[in-house]
Amino acid sequence: MKVDLTSLVASQIPVDRGANKVSSGSVSGAQLSTEDRISFHSGTLSVQSLTSQAMSTPPIRQDKVDELSSSVANGTYKTDAGSIASGMIEHDQH
Repeated sequence: MKVDLTSLVASQIPVDRGANKVSSGSVSGAQLSTEDRISFHSGTLSVQSLTSQAMSTPPIRQDKVDELSSSVANGTYKTDAGSIASGMIEHDQH
């Protein structure tokens, strides 16, 4: 099926007239300009919550990370499907 986009008339093109589009005041209807807007809010409670969450994470055990990285890199890292499944089930129950 071939679609000829040049034959579409302006009235057939869907237009989103949502809150993200703003028209400039003195422009006629045929010349509406649009702009996207976004705003960020950094409320004190959310910043404090994120800070406390970050501070409560356990420290990285770099020796374990290095050991696992080297065993993956040299091809000696082996996985046990049963242990992985058990760990997933245990984690899901908490």
